[in-house]
Amino acid sequence: MLAARMYGINDVRVEDVPIPKPSAGELLVKVKSAAICGTDVRMIKNGAKGIDENHPLVLGHEFSGIIEELGEGVTGYKVGQRVAIAPNMGCGICDTCVAGNGHLCPDYRAFGISLDGGFAEYCLITSDAVRSGNVCVLDDAVSFDSGAINEPLSCVCNGFEHADIHPGDKVLVVGAGPIGIMHCALALMAGAVVYLNDLSAERLSDAKKLYPKINTIEGDLKTELLKETNGYGADAIITACPVPQVQSLAVELAALGGRVIMFGGIPADKTPVGINTNLIHYKQLIISGTTRASLIQYRKTLNYISSGVLDVESLVSKRFKIADFNEAVELATKAVGLKNVIVF
Repeated sequence: MLAARMYGINDVRVEDVPIPKPSAGELLVKVKSAAICGTDVRMIKNGAKGIDENHPLVLGHEFSGIIEELGEGVTGYKVGQRVAIAPNMGCGICDTCVAGNGHLCPDYRAFGISLDGGFAEYCLITSDAVRSGNVCVLDDAVSFDSGAINEPLSCVCNGFEHADIHPGDKVLVVGAGPIGIMHCALALMAGAVVYLNDLSAERLSDAKKLYPKINTIEGDLKTELLKETNGYGADAIITACPVPQVQSLAVELAALGGRVIMFGGIPADKTPVGINTNLIHYKQLIISGTTRASLIQYRKTLNYISSGVLDVESLVSKRFKIADFNEAVELATKAVGLKNVIVF
C-alpha cells in the first residue's frame, strides 16, 4: 500500500509498504479520507519525538474509512462498516482515564502522533483502541470527509464546553482558520452573537460565506470590538491562533465575568506569555485552556454532523491523492484554503 511516512524534519516520503495484518483484538481500516491538520504541519516542520530515519511514522490523525478485516475475537463491528476513528487513547487504568479523559493521560498515545495513522491506504487499529470505543460507526448520510473532520470538531467542542457559552453571549473568536470557523459554528448554535477576527481578509470572507451571521472584525481588534459592543467587550473569547499577543490582549477585551479559552498552542520559543493578572483579578475572569478531545466529545460531535446540526464538509477546500501528499502539505503550511484532504 502507499503511505506518507515521516522520517524527520521536512522529510515525508510517499512509499510502498506492506499492508498491516490485524492480530487478535485488532481491526484493519481501508482509509477513504484523511484531513491535514496544523499539528501535522508542525510535526513536519519542527520534528517530533520518536520519529527519525530508523523509526518512521505514518502521519494522519483525522481519518475515516471502511472496516476491511477483523482480527480474532473482535465483536461489535463487522467487515464493510463505514467508520471514523477517534485518534486519542490513554492507558485505561489511571484516574484520568477512569474519569473519561484518556486524551489527557500521562501515557497518552494517538494514531498519526505516536502510532501509524491515516495517511495510508490502510490503517491498523490496535486492540486497546477497539476496546476503548475509538472506532465509531458512520451513518450512511455522513460523508467520509465529514467523518475525518469530526476529529478537530470534537477538539473545538472541548473548548466550547469550557467556554460555557449561553444564548445572547457576545463571543469573540480570533483566528479564521478551520478551527476558528468551527468555534463560530458552535457558538452560533448556542445562540451567541459571534465576532470573528483574522489578519486574512480572504479567510474572513470565506467564514462569512459559510456562516452569514458571523460579525467579522478587520482593523485594530481592540478598537473595533469595543465599538461593536458599545465598550462592553466579550463574554467569551477563544484564541484560535498561536499568537502570544492575542492571548495577552484577550484579558483586556473580556467583559466583566468573562471566560477566555486559550485554544491555540504557542510555540515553545514564544513562551512564556505576559498577561496582566490584575485584569483577571478585578474583572473576575475565568482563564482556561483545552487540548484534544475525549471519546464522548468525539461521539457527541459526530452526532451533530449526522443529525444535520452542523456541516463540516463545506470546510474542504481541495482534495488530493496520496501521491500528491507533499503538495497538499505545502498548501496547508501556507494557509491556502481551509481543509486539505487526502482521499483514497
